[in-house]
Amino acid sequence: MTPVEFRRHLHAHPELSFQEHETARYIEERLDALGIEHRRIARTGVLATIRGTKGPDNNRALVLRADIDALPITEQNDCPWHSQHDGVMHACGHDMHAAILYGVLQRMAARPDFRGTLFGLFQPGEECNPGGASLVLAEKPFEGYDVLAVVGEHVDAQLEVGCLGFRAGKYMASSDELRLHIHGTGGHGAMRQLLRDPVAAGAELLSRLVALNGEECVLSIGRVEALGATNIVPDDVYMEGTLRTFDERQRKIFHQRIANIAAEIDSRYGVKSRVEISHGYPCVVNDELLVKLAVTLARRENLHIEMLPLRTTAEDFGFYCKEYPSLFYRLGVGAQAGRSHTATFLPDERAIDTGVDFMHKLALQILEK
Repeated sequence: MTPVEFRRHLHAHPELSFQEHETARYIEERLDALGIEHRRIARTGVLATIRGTKGPDNNRALVLRADIDALPITEQNDCPWHSQHDGVMHACGHDMHAAILYGVLQRMAARPDFRGTLFGLFQPGEECNPGGASLVLAEKPFEGYDVLAVVGEHVDAQLEVGCLGFRAGKYMASSDELRLHIHGTGGHGAMRQLLRDPVAAGAELLSRLVALNGEECVLSIGRVEALGATNIVPDDVYMEGTLRTFDERQRKIFHQRIANIAAEIDSRYGVKSRVEISHGYPCVVNDELLVKLAVTLARRENLHIEMLPLRTTAEDFGFYCKEYPSLFYRLGVGAQAGRSHTATFLPDERAIDTGVDFMHKLALQILEK
């Protein structure tokens, strides 16, 4: 089976986060056909293992990771391999990621003349908290190994087909969900002397929080509820939004600043706020030496590369970055693919060959280094 055929099967049979039961079974069947050892991980994920035959240093390990979950979107493409599951679609390219990993494992299993152990991680649940990566690491599958690197990639329609994108150091933001409850004393809108106005307090809180935005902080409030009327001020206001930062220390600082701003507004307006911050994914921070190695390889292979700016979207790959040297890069699938997370996203499958070739050569270099 070719990686393209593998990808088309996954695309036609997408499953939502932590519901990838048939996806996992299919991956297991394909690994069995290749004679590759594997086991379940994080409930609906699959961890493949290939042990190298070259040299005695078998505690050296490399982890190649691909996510496998789909999104709650009804596909509008009419390709022969379009989604067979109503309301579910691979609209973020995870089928491409899994196909590339499958192709690399095919090659490594056919010729395992490398040092150490290669893990192929088909990871579930990237699209929603707590993130499949956190569940994978909770099982400590790499304990006892000297993990040289965790490597992953993501398709990108902003790069031409086959182009590779890299960024050393800070790359993708952490993600936190904000929920803000403001309780005051409502009443008749014309009798303000009797109010402790949660709407006015909430308006100031919103404007001051949005003012925190900067080069490495993104804060947006996407929902505000104040269920009063033209002449009725409610007792309660509710807001929710997102916070993105690029540094774990700064992340903690912004959490405290949000709490401090809310407390200051409470004291002036006579209201009581409750700030809830739901921690999402950590920052993706790429190991600089791994980026240098990958860029050098890409140039030697005459591949088109681009150095990337900071990216305010988040990825649960950040959990691996906190534990091991890690590399997360982009693979171009062309502008004609359209925007990801939409019903018409259709990556150019020509990128799969480039993805397999590059990740395979990169894996060998890391294991032999």
